[in-house]
Amino acid sequence: MFVNNISLLNYRNYESLRLDSFGDVNLIIGQNAQGKTNLVEALFVLALTKSHRTSKDRELISFEAASSHISAEINKKYGALKLELSLSPQGKKAKINGLEQRKLSDFIGSLNVVMFAPEDLEIVKGTPGVRRRFLDMEIGQVAPSYLFHLQQYQKVLLQRNNLLKTLWGKDDSQQAMLDVWNIQLVEHGVKIVKKRKQFIKKLQKWAESIHQGITNGIEELRLQYLPSFSDGEEEDEAVLFESFMIKLSQLKEQELRRGMTLAGPHRDDLAFFINDKEVQTYGSQGQQRTTALSLKLAEIELIQEEIGEYPVLLLDDVLSELDPYRQTQLIETFQTKVQTFITATGIESLNTDKLKGASIYHVHNGQVDS
Repeated sequence: MFVNNISLLNYRNYESLRLDSFGDVNLIIGQNAQGKTNLVEALFVLALTKSHRTSKDRELISFEAASSHISAEINKKYGALKLELSLSPQGKKAKINGLEQRKLSDFIGSLNVVMFAPEDLEIVKGTPGVRRRFLDMEIGQVAPSYLFHLQQYQKVLLQRNNLLKTLWGKDDSQQAMLDVWNIQLVEHGVKIVKKRKQFIKKLQKWAESIHQGITNGIEELRLQYLPSFSDGEEEDEAVLFESFMIKLSQLKEQELRRGMTLAGPHRDDLAFFINDKEVQTYGSQGQQRTTALSLKLAEIELIQEEIGEYPVLLLDDVLSELDPYRQTQLIETFQTKVQTFITATGIESLNTDKLKGASIYHVHNGQVDS
């Protein structure tokens, strides 16, 4: 997978920009707040129709502009595609080769990316919500049906929570509607949990091997999914359905008192272990960073395994966060097989011997010079 060019119109601090003829490795150099992160963010948004930095689409539109537009031409193994995404307060519109897509889930997956930014270290040491978002973003790229069930689950969850807030102290006849929402919640919830378990199992295979290579075989990395209503291994949907329903029944009184849903994929977590010790709690900062790096490198291989070609790699100000050894490990991984976009405040912070031949772009105040 290869991005040939990109055009931006009223995207953050870019009033109008077109860049052509990207290389295999592209260095985007600029001081903070000049727009270098905005450029790689635009590629991420084009891939997933949402930002890794904000949940508010309005922030992606230039000040005083009514809408913003991102387009790019990409090469894939089965041919070239022109992708277009328009953002406005009224919503998003996505086109593939000029044809508007009825659903965004039909558009997601046309461009596959792996983003590695300093905040991705929070995947290891941050809150469960960060790890759930990591799973949702990555699975959604390779399994559009997952996004459908996730969206439906979130809608049902909101309705169920609103109902729970009104039911405390009411009789059973008034609580009957809860049973209807339970079934819908569980139907979509088990699809999400099953897909997460399958994804983590595949990610484990790649991450374990990569982590051993980075640590010269000294450390063994293990991933463990922590669902709120079943064990981490069960994948049979009928069994998961029954387990989820039983859990909701057990939690009913507590949920009514608190007015919120206390079990389901929105409360699940992912744990990491090095040599059987939990990294979040007992790992050093170096081990936490190596775990995050192993996950991102594993993502690259997993996507290739799933779709038959490598994704585009986006490294946003992350190389300077890694020591020279980890920089080298990362660069050697992508240098020969993955088109890569790297942002940095200066070339001096990078292992430039490993980046010879890279295309260099200088960003200043929303303008780019190559």
